[in-house]
Amino acid sequence: MPGPNRRAMGAQKPKNLKGTMFRLISYLKPYKGRMIAVILCIITQSIANIFATSLLDPLLKGLAATADSDVSLTGIAALDNLALSPDIGNKMSYLFIMVALIAAIYIVVLAVNYALNRILIGISTSTMKKLRTDLFQHMQQLPIKVFDTTTHGELMTRYTNDIDMMNEFIARCIPQFISSTITITGVFVIMFIKSWELSLVMVGMLVLMFLIVKFIGGRSKTNFVAQQAAVGKLNGYIEEMTEGQKVVKAFNHEDKSIAEFAKINTHWQEVSTRANSYANIMGPIMNNLSHFFYAGIAVIGAVIAVTTTRKNPLDYVGIIAVFLLYIRNITMPIQQIAQQINLLFMAVAGGERVFALMDTPVEVDDGYVTLVYANIDEEGNITESETRTGRWAWKHPHTDGTVTYTELKGDVRFENVTFGYEENKTVLHNVSLFAHPGQKIAFVGSTGAGKTTITNLINRFYDVPDGKIRYDGININKIKKADLRRSLAMVLQDTHLFTGTVMDNIRYGRLDATDEECIEAAKSANAHQFIMHLPEGYQTMLTRDGENLSQGQRQLLAIARAAVADPPVLILDEATSSIDTRTEWLIEKGMDALMEGRTTFVIAHRLSTVRNSDAIMVLEHGVIIERGNHDDLIKQRGKYYQLYTGMFELS
Repeated sequence: MPGPNRRAMGAQKPKNLKGTMFRLISYLKPYKGRMIAVILCIITQSIANIFATSLLDPLLKGLAATADSDVSLTGIAALDNLALSPDIGNKMSYLFIMVALIAAIYIVVLAVNYALNRILIGISTSTMKKLRTDLFQHMQQLPIKVFDTTTHGELMTRYTNDIDMMNEFIARCIPQFISSTITITGVFVIMFIKSWELSLVMVGMLVLMFLIVKFIGGRSKTNFVAQQAAVGKLNGYIEEMTEGQKVVKAFNHEDKSIAEFAKINTHWQEVSTRANSYANIMGPIMNNLSHFFYAGIAVIGAVIAVTTTRKNPLDYVGIIAVFLLYIRNITMPIQQIAQQINLLFMAVAGGERVFALMDTPVEVDDGYVTLVYANIDEEGNITESETRTGRWAWKHPHTDGTVTYTELKGDVRFENVTFGYEENKTVLHNVSLFAHPGQKIAFVGSTGAGKTTITNLINRFYDVPDGKIRYDGININKIKKADLRRSLAMVLQDTHLFTGTVMDNIRYGRLDATDEECIEAAKSANAHQFIMHLPEGYQTMLTRDGENLSQGQRQLLAIARAAVADPPVLILDEATSSIDTRTEWLIEKGMDALMEGRTTFVIAHRLSTVRNSDAIMVLEHGVIIERGNHDDLIKQRGKYYQLYTGMFELS
């Protein structure tokens, strides 16, 4: 069903860049200690790199002093005497110590980098685990409407591609931003100490770099947001086509599917090309600028060395060499910041989609009536039980502090119910009906008449805006949704089985059911015989929605799952539509036993399955146009008569 969540985002800009970023960073709060350790490691690493580079100046002067004792040195004070000593051995010792010191610093950098990566991996994986857990928990509380209006592929993109982008932000962007900021700041300080003239030249060059980064970054962020949206739409379409592959082939729809996929894929290619074109051009531009700056600093530094009054122009060579290295040290962080900006925009785009789903309002449940196990004596007095008794009661607390109990019998009534999935599109029009305890009520009508909608409202998958639905005399809006649904069991036309054994799938109807109870439920649904012919019987593993079973067998397991729940009310939404006539005949006996004493709502296109219903409702365009049992409706010679005699076909 198309909805607002499925439209392409086009060229949208991030709606809340700062808000999304800070919200993501808030997930790091539980790891404050480790984040402090990360920052300390980054600071240590950055300062060590800057310091190691600054040692190049005294090292070069030491080399010059070895060749010419007249060269003055301003190296490390503690080593000046060695460097200035006329003894060549002392000068060699100076050089050895300087090289050893630089080597020791880089060994420290290596160790700190290893520790940093280990800590970051732990933080990022833990944060992503928390994000996915929060997202999944929230998704379980969302109303059915969200899943009706959003493709499964788009939802899966939130868990995979979008969260992966957020992981990149934590694992790469944050450390790189901190490291680059410290490196740039530290390099500037050292550069101004060494030579303010060359530093001013560098400032002018860096201003040009930042302007270029700002220009390219502004062009890329919009396209990265669009790219994330295009990925979601692409995944959604692939998921739809994968699930519907049999239908595609049955109707020779391959060419149309390929054409539609090509259209969506081309849109992704276009926005992805634009986004990555700006991102990939950043590196070459930064590299070429760094080469230009490198040559510029070398020329300007040489001019300063020659034209400035100095004892020896070679005394300035070390400073020039340090500046040339610092060009590499400062342009690389700027380039990294530019690259991280692209990742930041992708992470924000993914974060907005993830947090948008997290911010979707959860299913509202203002009910306060609960379902409890009950003991009921001969006089009808009800007492609550902590253990399963086979009987239930509604526990109704009142404002004055008293509590009353109402036996769960399965009396369901619709009173002037009007409902529509969309605001201006009504599906049910002033529907009123009743089902006495133990009655079998059937709904007949063409597709879109409102049959399934009635069962959706009984389950409170959707709430009724106009009218009332009463369950044992209680407005179902007062009943907690979880307790309401515990009293019902549904068998849907589209059966869904979960990865696990056959026994696990039957027990899904009631998790505390014993193996014996599951087997009895399977027997009542006439599923036991085919289960025993499976390779490992009830322990046979089912995967990918039970693909190793026939459609009829899957439906029988779904009926067994409903049977083990042992509810007072059953909803069978075309439960036998996927079962052949012989299998249908086999399960009718079990279904009759299962429905005995239970209120049952049946939706069926096969009128033969509803003949023995206590009441049959014929719906047309959301209105009940006929009601009665089979014989009464045949005598009326109305719509049901036309359907039953073949004078009119259900559409």
